[in-house]
Amino acid sequence: MYEKEREELLERLVKWGYLSKPEVIEAFKKVPRHEFVPNNLKNYAYVDQPLPIGHGQTISAPSMIAIMLESLELELDQKVLEIGAGSGYNAALIAELVGPKGRVFTIERIAELAEFGRANLKKTGYERVHVVVGDGTCGYKREAPWDRILVTACAPEIPKPLVEQLKTGGKLAAPVGQHYMFQTWMVVEKRSGKEIRVRECGSCSFVPLVGKYGWKED
Repeated sequence: MYEKEREELLERLVKWGYLSKPEVIEAFKKVPRHEFVPNNLKNYAYVDQPLPIGHGQTISAPSMIAIMLESLELELDQKVLEIGAGSGYNAALIAELVGPKGRVFTIERIAELAEFGRANLKKTGYERVHVVVGDGTCGYKREAPWDRILVTACAPEIPKPLVEQLKTGGKLAAPVGQHYMFQTWMVVEKRSGKEIRVRECGSCSFVPLVGKYGWKED
């Protein structure tokens, strides 16, 4: 079920230039997006648009997720932290990309969403992903340092704890800018010492990253 819709979406994403890396394409083929959206939205799972998942949060459009994953340049056996678990879909894709020996942790501040994501990951066979309830803007120092960090909500600037918890040579990708407006997708590479290199990868639009080093909760 939904196989045809998934194949047609992938063909469009490749044609439009959002997907180009074979390993990312393969991950999209393996992870069933329809299992990570609310039941009443399953028929829209393979439409290229963000979908609401409750509590004011969304699952990003497939084209945006493709940009996110390709820009982060994930590799086998890496340890990855995701900020904003949501429905668990991104974490499942990351788990495919880092392989069975890789380690994936995803932090969600909303306990009900964390449980939704955890249940989705379990039913699709990605129980090796660790879902943590907490303030993602503080990172997850207990398991640091990280090879990669993916931030799935926008911050006014990249939270300092996340950069500090990157390994030397590690990369972080995040949307930066004013919330409820267009932001810039940025990729940060941590060099030796405190040196970082920042690369801008186009505009995007995400919900706000709420927490100590992000936006304050209303």
